[in-house]
Amino acid sequence: MEYMFKQGFFGTRAPLFMDEVTLIVALLPILLYAAIKLAKKKHYKAHMLVQIFLYVTSIAVVLYFEAGVRAAGGFNAYEENSSVEHGYLFAVLVLHIAIALSTLIFWTFTVFSAKKEIKLGRHKRDGLITFAGVTLTSLSGIWVYLLLFVY
Repeated sequence: MEYMFKQGFFGTRAPLFMDEVTLIVALLPILLYAAIKLAKKKHYKAHMLVQIFLYVTSIAVVLYFEAGVRAAGGFNAYEENSSVEHGYLFAVLVLHIAIALSTLIFWTFTVFSAKKEIKLGRHKRDGLITFAGVTLTSLSGIWVYLLLFVY
């Protein structure tokens, strides 16, 4: 587990695991967009496989992130080195968590109800809502990263 806390590759104060997670979170909306394009081109099986892969990978990344944060001493351990005011930083973190958690719940629903929702004509809408949530999660996660490790 020591490797997780080596210097990251972005050149900030962040440890390696934070840079890895941030890179994946930043790329996730692009990868989801590519999966959506597969469905638009009627490559439904490929769309399904990519979506499931991204969903499962995202859960693994969240678990990896949580393990690293807990092992390092939690949010407060990282907040100490930031020059950003606690109240603002905490508000942004709460906003990020709210977006991420609601997105994960809705994405779970979208993945597990896809066949039923396709028949009802709602899967496309659910997928677009999920994509918007993942994009907002990505942007807010990058925002938290910048506040903790750059400013």
